Parts: sequence; structure tokens; C-alpha cells
Amino acid sequence: MKHRILVLGAGYAGAFAAGSLARRLSPADTEITVINAEPVFVERMRMHQLAAGRALATRRLADVFAGTGVRLHVARVTAVDPERRTVAVTGEDGDGELGYDTLLYTLGSRVADHGVPGVAEHAFDVAGRPSALRLRARLDSLGSAGTVLVVGEGLTGIETATEFAESRPGLSVALAARGELGAWLSPGARLHLREAFDRLGITVHEHTVIEAVEATYAVGADGTSFPADATVWTAGFAVDPIAAAAGLEVTEGGRIVVDDTMRSVSHPDVYAAGDSAFAIGDNGRPLPMSCASAGHTNMQATDAIVARLTGRRVPSVKKTYIGNHISLGRYDAIFQMVDGDVRAKSWFLGGRKAARLKAGILRGSLWATSHPTFGMPKRKHRLTATTTAAGTTAVTTTTVTTATGNAAAPKNAAAPENAAA
Repeated sequence: MKHRILVLGAGYAGAFAAGSLARRLSPADTEITVINAEPVFVERMRMHQLAAGRALATRRLADVFAGTGVRLHVARVTAVDPERRTVAVTGEDGDGELGYDTLLYTLGSRVADHGVPGVAEHAFDVAGRPSALRLRARLDSLGSAGTVLVVGEGLTGIETATEFAESRPGLSVALAARGELGAWLSPGARLHLREAFDRLGITVHEHTVIEAVEATYAVGADGTSFPADATVWTAGFAVDPIAAAAGLEVTEGGRIVVDDTMRSVSHPDVYAAGDSAFAIGDNGRPLPMSCASAGHTNMQATDAIVARLTGRRVPSVKKTYIGNHISLGRYDAIFQMVDGDVRAKSWFLGGRKAARLKAGILRGSLWATSHPTFGMPKRKHRLTATTTAAGTTAVTTTTVTTATGNAAAPKNAAAPENAAA
């Protein structure tokens, strides 16, 4: 009987993790299935560029996994039942259910509205492809005039405001910051950031808390009204409540609490990586939600899964956070190094060199995700006499039960491993 591995989500963490598992585990013993809500890979770090109007190349996940042995099921995850080891999904074929023996949870994050009235109804965001395209359509409707208010002074807010101001110079772009713009940067980087905002004509409302969003304006805590034909909400990210509803041990915000190997502390057959995981870095601090953290955690999770299934020692992957890379439009950027306490070092790189470095990182991330098995060990390891958490032998291959009750193979199943890519 094959050991069933389900990977939930095919973002930066999930797509590469699935390929890594397929490269290293024998298909005679394992069956790996990825469940993702969209048929294409979403470059989360470039959604603000998509919203601004840039043409981004898309990668079909069926093509990404072709020839790897990984099976793709396009559907949205609606629930996880860790007692029955099943995952409920909904898609074009209706509702279904998939079973697993090992689960890798990499569903990522979404925008956090923090309960602010009007955000869900009136605000836009760049947390995913559908929402970015919706914002793009709104900006297109404004033509060469209009006002845009970006709420949030973090990395996403800064990148969104500068991209919009550069790509659509007819817009009046403003940013609402709860504190001082770039307060977490080194003095030199902070100056560079302010000069970029001045050059692009972006208005900054510092020490401003937005407490309500309406269709054509936002309201600050002091009652000030900020006109906005489009309010873009970038004030943090949150995870879906699926893991919490499943009974997994989670943080107050719903992220899965994992040990050093990315294994759930409450359910040993569940692993988590990326934004969904509450993981502690080498500095003793929680890793931030970021593409870099997705890389560290997915490598640790896959190493642990392979090691435990094949009777090997679990290696330790370095989980360090070295800095922030912030795009300021197409031709400017800031790379800010941080120390072990995540405080900005005095050194930073700014300007075109930093922009070229950021562009290289984006291209590298896309290429690595599009070639998830590249560079992995060629040897396919056989599983040991595996048992499930309940102590029984791992059971049958994965099937999908549709709403009609009939079993069906996952859609878009990739070609056998020895087939041409």
C-alpha cells in the first residue's frame, strides 16, 4: 500500500516542497498529491505589479509538475479532519474528500482586515491573483486621474504605493502609516525611502490609524476623512481558520504551532510550512511571513518527512532572517540587512543595483518553483515499514469522492515520472 502525502497549497512553499518530496521518495512506496485553488502558480511577491498593470508570465501548475510524478488537484480546501485523516475540498466537480497519511499544510495567508468596518465591502488588496486583478480593473476604470489610498506602511504597502505612483503617474497616491514611515530601517535607508516617495509624489499620512473604509473615502481615528477612489488595504496578513477548526494547536492568529522540524506539536502526521506555520528561527524569534521564511520552512519540512519515512536522522535546516528587500518601482529598491535581533544594520543597498538584485530574486524564485525537482538528489529512497499515527499500516492510494459518491482520480494528474516533461 502506498503512503499518501497531501500538500495543501502550491505557493512558494508548497510547490517546491511537493517537487522535493517526489524527487527523493520512491514512487513505488508513495503517492504525492497537491491541492491548489488555482491552476496557475501565483507570484505572491509581484501581485502589486499585476494590479498596477504589468504583464506577468503565468506558469500552469500542470506543466510545473509534469514528469515529476506529483498529482495536481485543482480545488479549494474547505476543511481538514485530522482524526479521519481527510481533507474536504470544493471545485468544478463539486465537493469532495481526499485521504492522507502525511499532510503538509502550506495554504499561506490572506489580507487581515482586523475587524475594521468597510474593509471587506469596499477595500482592495494585493494578497492574491483574483483580488489583484479586481484592483487592476478598478484602476483601469479611473483612467489618468483618481485618488488611491494605500493603508499600511509595511513592505507590501510601500511596494504597492511606489509601483502605482510610477506605473500610473496620473493617479494621486497617498499612504496611511500607523507610525513613522520606514521607522524600522537604518537612517540611510529611511532617507532613501523618503526621497523615493518625494520623487514619485506620494503623500504620506504618518501616525494615522484608519478605522473605517467607505466606497470613496477612508476615516481616520481622529475623524479625518481621506478621499480615495480606491482604498488598498495592506495592513497585515492573516491565515484561514481551517487549521484552528480542525483542532490543531494554533496561535491566537490561527498559525499552526510546529516544532523545529515543522511538525505539528499536536498532530505528528501533520507538517506546516510558509505563512501557515508558526516557526521559531535560529535567533529564537518567530519567523515572519515572507518568501524567505517559506523557503526555510519548506526545506525543513520536506527533510523531516523524508527522514522519518525512510528511517534516517532528521537534519536541521538553518532558519535565519537576514534582511528586507523592498521594491520602489521598477528602477529603485532598498536592501536592508538586519542583525540577529532583527534590528536594521547600518549598511544598506539602494537604487538601481538594489532593484536589479530584487529582480534577480524574483526571477530565481519563479524559476525554482517552476522546476521543483531541479538540483534535488536523484536517488529515490524506499520507505521503511511505515505506520500511521494510530499504529496501523499506511493504507490505499488517494482517491477523490465527488458529491455523487463516485471515486475519481484527481484532475490534471501529472504524467508518469519517466514521461517527457
